[in-house]
Amino acid sequence: MKAEYINPFLDAARNVIEQLIQIRPTTGQLQIKEVQFIDQYIWIEIGMTGQMNGNIVFGLHESVALKIVSAMMGGFVLTELDEMGHSAISELGNMISGNASTILFNQGVKVDITPPKVVQSAAGQFNAKQALTVPLMMEGIGHLDIQVLVG
Repeated sequence: MKAEYINPFLDAARNVIEQLIQIRPTTGQLQIKEVQFIDQYIWIEIGMTGQMNGNIVFGLHESVALKIVSAMMGGFVLTELDEMGHSAISELGNMISGNASTILFNQGVKVDITPPKVVQSAAGQFNAKQALTVPLMMEGIGHLDIQVLVG
């Protein structure tokens, strides 16, 4: 795993989140972590093919997802992640990954991304055992973990 793989996703996530919810996230410590599903978390999985193969997984607590989706919907308060909420949080992952793939392309790395898959369960599973992980902290909202499972 190469640490530079995560930088385009960090840059894209900061920019997309700032545009959508007017909060500039701060970056936590880069770590290599065991991939574990956690109850009450939402996982957005994006596959990558081309010069980078693997998955990018965005993980966030359901309460954080609700706050982000509410902000994306102009402040309309959601109390549960319904079909519209899942669609919105999925689109967040898609926007971040699309922007990151553009950054990678501009760096000479050609990649394609798959449509986002939302997993809302501790029963989910990924093939990789470890991932490069960086949390993005959003003041007043919570944090979003970016996990890069790319070889």
